[in-house]
Amino acid sequence: MAMGSHDYVDDPRNADILIYMNGEMKPRAEATVSVFDSGFVLGDGVWEGLRVHKGQIAFLDEHMDRVYEGAKALDMDVGLDADELRAGLHQTLAANKMTEDVHIRLMITRGMKATPYQDPRVTVGNATIVIIPEYKKPADDARTKGLNLFTVHVRRGYPDVQDAKLNSHSKLNCIMACIQATKAGADEALMLDPHGFVATCNSTHFFIVRKGEVWTSTGDFCLGGITRGKVIELCRANDIPILEKNFTLSEVYSAGEAFVTGSFAGLVPVREIDGRMIGQGVRGPMTERLQDDYLELIDLNCGIQHG
Repeated sequence: MAMGSHDYVDDPRNADILIYMNGEMKPRAEATVSVFDSGFVLGDGVWEGLRVHKGQIAFLDEHMDRVYEGAKALDMDVGLDADELRAGLHQTLAANKMTEDVHIRLMITRGMKATPYQDPRVTVGNATIVIIPEYKKPADDARTKGLNLFTVHVRRGYPDVQDAKLNSHSKLNCIMACIQATKAGADEALMLDPHGFVATCNSTHFFIVRKGEVWTSTGDFCLGGITRGKVIELCRANDIPILEKNFTLSEVYSAGEAFVTGSFAGLVPVREIDGRMIGQGVRGPMTERLQDDYLELIDLNCGIQHG
């Protein structure tokens, strides 16, 4: 089943993976949490999606910063410092002998509840830390095929309602957006901010290309995407005009190119939005260039030398 930018090649090796559960390696069938866990009861926790390239975790420093900032904002004690958590990630990869085409889901919840109630004071014990590594290669045509997006009625809200800067387990608004897009026959949802400007997608960040300029939202109503940030850095480093600004659907429909970004698949082109073809309906030259530049940046970050 297609899943937009997260469409992947099924790998039978995932049936035998070992999952990190609070410092222990558990077979997939035994990797379970209690029904009293804060993550299950309330979606009370933070998470990260991590990409493994040539045996290294891409942009790990940035992911560690984000997960600890999120935990601090939630007044949640992770129980491990950053070096210990890094060691857990590498321990998990080593236990599974994984080096390439791997995606990791790191999840940290507040831990066990004495009773199913939201107050953090009824939490007992330490945080729950789970690391799920999977062989997960993007679909073969992910770089070229292009996505079909649908603009949904579910909006990104104000930060005093649910702050989109928090990569929390509570993702119901994104799930509702995803459901609406799926029912409309699209791959992913395009979401507007409270003012009607384009914000982001339900699980990726959104960019358009207009007359040689790359545009993305102000970022006020979306997660501080790490891949998004790297694309912005690449544009600036290569003298590509990059604007973080408010823009409307009318400007999206008339764009020459569009693409989305995320840790799993990097940059993925968009061919259609709300039944309107974007550009020529194929991957554009700016998208292709930034895809190549991003792959080189991952190599550099993971210590791969060229030339």
